[in-house]
Amino acid sequence: MLTDIEIAKQAKLENIKEIASKLGLAVEDLNLYGDYKAKVKEQVFTNVEGTEDAKLILVTSINPTRAGEGKSTVTVGLVDSLNAIGKKTIGALREPSMGPVFGLKGGATGGGYAQVGPMEDINLHFTGDMHAITSSHNLITACMDSHIFHGNDLDIDTDNILWNRVIDMNDRNLRNITVGHGKMGVEYNTGFEITVASEIMAVFCLATDIEDLRTRIDNIIIAYNTSGKPVFVGDLGISGSVIALLKDAFSPNLVQTFENNPMLIHGGPFANIAHGCNSLRATKLALKLGDYVVTEAGFGADLGSEKFVDIKSRVGNLKVNVVAIVATVRALKLQGGADYNNLTAEDLTSLQKGLSNLDKHIETVSSYGASKIVLINKFATDTDAEIELLKAHLEKQGIACELMEVHGKGSEGGIEAAKAIVELDFTNSAKPLYEMEDKFEDKLQKIVSKAYGAKGFKLSESAEEALQKIKQNVNIDEYFVCMAKTPASLTDDPMVIGRPTDFEITISNLKVANGSKFIICYAGGVLTMPGLGKVPNATRIDVVDNEIIGLM
Repeated sequence: MLTDIEIAKQAKLENIKEIASKLGLAVEDLNLYGDYKAKVKEQVFTNVEGTEDAKLILVTSINPTRAGEGKSTVTVGLVDSLNAIGKKTIGALREPSMGPVFGLKGGATGGGYAQVGPMEDINLHFTGDMHAITSSHNLITACMDSHIFHGNDLDIDTDNILWNRVIDMNDRNLRNITVGHGKMGVEYNTGFEITVASEIMAVFCLATDIEDLRTRIDNIIIAYNTSGKPVFVGDLGISGSVIALLKDAFSPNLVQTFENNPMLIHGGPFANIAHGCNSLRATKLALKLGDYVVTEAGFGADLGSEKFVDIKSRVGNLKVNVVAIVATVRALKLQGGADYNNLTAEDLTSLQKGLSNLDKHIETVSSYGASKIVLINKFATDTDAEIELLKAHLEKQGIACELMEVHGKGSEGGIEAAKAIVELDFTNSAKPLYEMEDKFEDKLQKIVSKAYGAKGFKLSESAEEALQKIKQNVNIDEYFVCMAKTPASLTDDPMVIGRPTDFEITISNLKVANGSKFIICYAGGVLTMPGLGKVPNATRIDVVDNEIIGLM
């Protein structure tokens, strides 16, 4: 079997101008980044105003495991398969972060024959969007520090600074640092987060236009003053410079699948600290250029699809018509307690136990009211008996399901799934789990009960203190609830597998993301700066004969 990078080298990419022409776009509508990448110019958004929206398909999954679920692979494969049956379809994905690329997860452009290209470019520097977001975030930090150094007219309390620094790399030693040593700076404790955890990334992906982006950035709270009042980015008077750094990055990136179908890849907020979806602008543009749009939400339905429906869809007035839940036999066996080192062996007992995790995600998705389907991402080691057990379990409940073999077969491996999806009812759209008029505590209760199956939540002492502080400065009931918890479990404990019952979610801290209009609720330990493993992916990547090898 060929590796992903070997398949990538065999792919015959078309000039990006040809891909654009399939969408009715001319070369004048593009800013070209070589032969295979382009940004779509602002004028296109004006040109497509009034065009009827396409049908929107959201791809989510069960709780992710070490065995992988393949949401991106299924998303890319579904784009190819829908196009193969004559449906004009566009994909919309997040941009990869270089932290996971060199760390544990590897790239985020799909796998096998269901990939997006140019794979190496997208997974590394791409069109420079991540660098622009990193620079804009750190510009704010630098200007804040300079303001404090030169007299601190805003009376910023250095013990209450919320805004730190970011870098698009996993580096655990930067989580907690002290800056400003010596007479040439102001000393205070701070740290680094990974770029995709920056609130700049969150507002970048929620903003509808450049002025909305400017307003959201101005509204970000960077610190509190000595009177306990918030200090905003807008107070620094640097909006023009921040927007100047982001202006070009704000245009969506057009690339293609290995079967030469259009894909917009743009933005990439952390799914366990923000809403975890590609940019709203890219999704809305795709909806104007095709008949079907396939997009993906980060992690399982408990985090990803919940935030897509409760936050992104409301901000952008999106109508999710179909939700596709990706499941694999391997991951379900792990959810049932199987040994990770023995996943290739047939294990019907663990599979049967693990089905409860899938059931909960189906239940969550069902509560939205949109049509749904389970897509079984098939691995070569899955046995016929295991596949039949999974299919029989779903058929008994009347849940539509289809096999996806796009990793090994490309679009051919998803034809039946594509046919099944277009036959679903697209007249309904997903409804949020809570109403914006609900009290903050009621919104939180509805999420933990409906999406996780918890009986309720409790606030730690520090979370209660944070809640009271937030309520002193903003009307908390007007904000979205954005959960920050482990993706590995329905609970706040990553070691709890399957479908637990009779549990509570402990909220350890709260933070207001004012530009995003989030109240981030931290449940358990959530890292915003990952670390590298003992043997990271960085040890496998090299350049031989001027070609990158080992990139996953």
